This record gives sequence, structure tokens and C-alpha cells, in this order.
Amino acid sequence: MTLLRRVAALARADDPETGWIVRVALSGLLIWALIGRATAPLVAALVCWFVFVAADHRWPRPARVALAVAALVPAAVIGSSDDGTAQLFLFSALFVFVMLPRTPLWAVLGLTAAVPAVMVIAGRGLTAVLVQGAVIAIVVLFSLHRREHRLRTEERAKTHEAQARAAALDERARIARELHDVLAHSLGALAVQLEVAEAELTEKRDVTAAVTRVRRARSLARDGLTEARSAVAALRADVSPLPRALADLAAAHRADHGVPVSFCTRGSARELGPAAEVALVRTAREALTNAAKHACGVAVDISLEFSGSQARLIIANDSDISDPSGGYGLVGARERLALAGGTLEAGAADGVWRVVAEVPA
Repeated sequence: MTLLRRVAALARADDPETGWIVRVALSGLLIWALIGRATAPLVAALVCWFVFVAADHRWPRPARVALAVAALVPAAVIGSSDDGTAQLFLFSALFVFVMLPRTPLWAVLGLTAAVPAVMVIAGRGLTAVLVQGAVIAIVVLFSLHRREHRLRTEERAKTHEAQARAAALDERARIARELHDVLAHSLGALAVQLEVAEAELTEKRDVTAAVTRVRRARSLARDGLTEARSAVAALRADVSPLPRALADLAAAHRADHGVPVSFCTRGSARELGPAAEVALVRTAREALTNAAKHACGVAVDISLEFSGSQARLIIANDSDISDPSGGYGLVGARERLALAGGTLEAGAADGVWRVVAEVPA
């Protein structure tokens, strides 16, 4: 069974027009055609055919020369008593010669012209030369058309493969960036808090301060886990549409903190790129986190607006603090939006803190 599977796999991978299966089949057919009708020219053509079959992969140019000779030699005997066998040799060799993808066009045209020339030199009649020349021209044109179609198909497949590879590399880069944003920020801050807690215990013997640091580290670990889960969800194929994801964030914040959170969309909603959608969701989460820390109990308004070629996310809440971020959250959000071709503005005006993120739509 293993041998049969290997043979089946080789057969599926083989070129259906010039591969080893075709060559073995033609070899058997040519040998059978010579039984009882062997002549010196046709035996020479058969030898040239086997030289081609044996040498094509290692010495392609000499092999193609041998194949051309295998097509020219039978042309000299077409019209004799061995006409049928000679035509079989001629058209078999000619078809394979033309169908080989590495055979240049000038060689194909040269062989096509050489076959009638050999027939004329061999003294064949004008009618036989014209008829055979017409048939040869039809065979060559058909073979060239088939070869060009196959080459174009292979080229399209290579192009699609290259595009898929480029898309996969872009996706890998996006995954790496998302995981780096989550892990570098969360684990870095966590390590600092634990180092300070260790110093509080070993050097200052301040248990209260150490416990505070440990609690902060626990909070960072919890936030990091939430961010990691969000990154994984964003990378899944079944991630929620942006309006739904923002509505879920609003509902979660409302339930966790017991404050009014409104969400609305304006304009004709449309799908954004993955990087842009993830950046907007992260920005909204960061803004809600800051609102919970620095404007506890204050209502938050979230709006997603689509206008022209832009999508704008606005998170607003009452606050008299000039910079409620207290860290690098909004800095990271601004960098993430910049990678998606967007911008972020944050500031207070008339007692209202606004975070405005824009991305191309």
C-alpha cells in the first residue's frame, strides 16, 4: 500500500503533458510501432528519443537536440512504406519538443521549418510536403497555445502564492506587534512593581508599602491578561465588528463601574482594516480605563463617526484633570494608531476630557 501511495503521489505531481508518465507511454508506443517494421532511420529516431528521456534532467540542451533529431529523421522517410510509423515518431517528438516549457520560440519555429525542408531534400512530392507541412503547422500552433496557457496558469498561481505569502508575513508582523504591545507594556510594568516590592521588604522592611506594590502588580497582571485576551480575540477570524466591539466595551464598563455609558454610531458604517479596528478598540479601552481611574462615577459618551474617507472615535467625560492618563497608555495608543495610518488627540476643554482617534476608512 505504501508503494501504491507513493506512485499515486508521483502521478499527481507529474506534468500531465511532458512528464514521466507521458514519456513512458510514448516510449512503449514507439517500441511497439517498430516491431516488425524497424528501419535504420526509425531505429535512429528511437535512440535519439531515449537519449532525450535519459538526459533531459541533467543535460537539457543536448537532450533537446536529440529530441529535435528524433523529429527530423522520420521526416526523411514519410511517404515511403513506413509512412504511418514515421508520422507517429515525427508528431510524438514534435509535440513533446514544443510542449517543453523551457524550449525557446525560435527553436520551435526552426524545427517546424526544418521538417518540410528535410522532406524536400529527401525527394518527397510537393503535395506530400504541403499536406504534412499544414498538419505540422496545426500541431505546432495547438501545442504552443496549450503551452502558453499552461505557463500563464502557472504564473498566476505563483503570483497568488506570492500574494498569499506577503499577506501571511503582514499578518505575522501584525501579530508580533500586537503581542509586543501587550507583553512589553504589561510585563515591563509588572517587573518594576515586583522589584520595588522586593526592595521594600528586604531593605526598608516596609510591609505595607510592599503589599501596595504587590497589589499594583496584581492589577497590572490582570490588565495584561485582559489585553492579551483582547489581542487574541482581535486576531481571530470571528472577531466582532467594530461597532459591536465598542458597544460591548461600553456595556462592560457600565456594569463594572455602575456609571452611565452611552454609545452611538453616525454615518454609514463600513469595515475597516484589522490594524485600524484593533487600534480603535484599544484606544477606547484605554480611555475608559482612565475615566474609571480619574473620573470615577462620571458618565462617559462614546461615538463612532464615519464621514468621507475617515472614521472617528470620540470618548468624552467630564474631568478637570489636565492629563488623566498618568502613564503611557495614550502614548501607546497614539503609536498604535500611527501604524494604522491614524492620529490621536487628547485634551480637556470646558471641563470635558476628550479622546479623538481618526483612521482611514
